[in-house]
Amino acid sequence: MTAWTTRPETADDIAAVREINLAAFPTALEADLVEALRADPEAWIDGLSLLSVAEGGRVAGHALLTRCRVGTEPALALAPCAVSPSYQRQGAGAAAVRAALDAARDLGENTVVVLGHPSYYPRFGFVPASTLGIRAPFEVPDEAMMALTLDPGRPAPAGTVHYPPAFGIDE
Repeated sequence: MTAWTTRPETADDIAAVREINLAAFPTALEADLVEALRADPEAWIDGLSLLSVAEGGRVAGHALLTRCRVGTEPALALAPCAVSPSYQRQGAGAAAVRAALDAARDLGENTVVVLGHPSYYPRFGFVPASTLGIRAPFEVPDEAMMALTLDPGRPAPAGTVHYPPAFGIDE
């Protein structure tokens, strides 16, 4: 496994982030989601769009945390996470996710939710959201909706996840 350098996204990285999301997913939905979230001042939090960078400075992976709510309390949604196909399965995605979670912890954030592969996200400490009293606003397998508390001394809020409008989830 490569030891990845990570850093927050800058304005100079916007095109590279779009390129990674276009390459990693079969449609432009995730790339368009990132742009819509970036344009939403209620959702976007500077410093929580993190990149893993390969030798030579090429952006390899991206993880994005944006503001959502659990019930009425602030939380973060981890989505999307993407890695350029040429760097997949080399730890670039994990490095970006860890950097994003560390940055969120440094900002005093506590609860992060993710809808994802139940075999991937537990390595970062995610557990089924239902065990914390957190529910998705739509039908989803229990093991795929996960949550993480960044500060073990602070409980996660309970309730339904309310995503930013860019996610297109009508509640």
